[in-house]
Amino acid sequence: MSSATTERILVADDQPDVTEALRLLLKSEGYATEAAKSPAAVLKAVESSDYALVLMDLNYARDTTSGQEGLNLLQKLQAVDALLPVVVMTAWASVDVAVEAMRRGARDFITKPWDNPRLLAIVRNQVELGHAVRAYRRLEQENQILRGSGKSGPALIAQSAAMRPVLDVIARVGPSDANVLITGENGTGKGLVAQALHAVSVRAGKPFISVNMGGLPEGVFESELFGHVRGAFTDAKSDRAGRFELADGGTLFLDEIGNIPLSQQAKILRTIETGEFERVGSSRTYHANVRLVSATNADLGAEVAAGKFRQDLLFRLNTIQLHLPPLRERREDIELLAQHFLKLHVTRYRKAITGFDESALQAMRDYSWPGNVRELDHSVERGVLMAPGKVLRGSDLGLNAGQAAPRLDEMSIEEVEAFLIKKTLARCDGNARKAAEELGLSRSAFYRRLDKYGL
Repeated sequence: MSSATTERILVADDQPDVTEALRLLLKSEGYATEAAKSPAAVLKAVESSDYALVLMDLNYARDTTSGQEGLNLLQKLQAVDALLPVVVMTAWASVDVAVEAMRRGARDFITKPWDNPRLLAIVRNQVELGHAVRAYRRLEQENQILRGSGKSGPALIAQSAAMRPVLDVIARVGPSDANVLITGENGTGKGLVAQALHAVSVRAGKPFISVNMGGLPEGVFESELFGHVRGAFTDAKSDRAGRFELADGGTLFLDEIGNIPLSQQAKILRTIETGEFERVGSSRTYHANVRLVSATNADLGAEVAAGKFRQDLLFRLNTIQLHLPPLRERREDIELLAQHFLKLHVTRYRKAITGFDESALQAMRDYSWPGNVRELDHSVERGVLMAPGKVLRGSDLGLNAGQAAPRLDEMSIEEVEAFLIKKTLARCDGNARKAAEELGLSRSAFYRRLDKYGL
């Protein structure tokens, strides 16, 4: 969510002379103010707009001095936005009311008539603290996503002629803000190319947020992308920022974009076009400034023709289209990639393995790699774990290249499933969607298995 150049403060009081005095005072310090005359108006404003702070009276009805209206409003504001700084003020100050206001979520307490320097100091401190708290919460959620995404992946190793056009596009387009659509079979390294585009862009110092659309159940689609507020659904125990919000100022990578349900594509399109979105359960409009990089192994043109993908959304996604060749078309890179993966896994598992013997190198050259670079990584990892000596042999890699099919009665259920998925992928030329259909699996279930088996 992009922050405004001028901090906005909501002043809540039923006396116009009070709101005007505060407007002039806060304006002198560079703050913009909006006025609300009742608790209902305060709630409506906070639900629909962003504020750096709420400065609110505790008493609104002319016949009461208890502060109960303000205390009730505090609780409701906490339910709407628990991170929003609220400073309360009242002419009928007492220790009990002040303590109760703080207990219900107020950050500080001011008595009327106020002391200008003290009021400004409190406002300044609470606005800065509010920004810090939001930044920390956002970083915490971003780190949870990054931790959940598994290992960070390899460096972009590409010396083959087939990869030169890819490197050229990264160098020329990366520094721009153009949306990029990366196409290619599953496991070719589309996520790695997305990271490379981000790394050479002006957004490199900002977040790179990734979401696998293929593994995202439709029921949590909006929450994952746009966030939710506490109470929006059964398990929504606290406010949560979505991926668009977390990627503000940086790059959002939508992997397997072709799996977005048609019912949700209009919402994605609107956010791409305007930068606007609402969290689930809230009517407040948020803004995010993101550079969008998408990836798919599907033919989106065919999906558009079949009525499964919006043409206007495709136009927004593929300002630049970049195609990644499968590993079988860049065989010069196989040994380089394998050596890189070997170093990573030897370090990870603390093994004293020094390299590959000729049988391993030949097995890798002969194999068709239906799972592409990801499968190569997985095979080398398996070899590091299985090798009895200091050199990886062809048999340690588990490729079965040029060998008879393994006996199913000698394999575990997981090994059988991985074998069948590999064979189906190879038969479908690496087309994950077609392979999922042949196996009778939903797309999300199929992608979960690809991740599980490193395919």
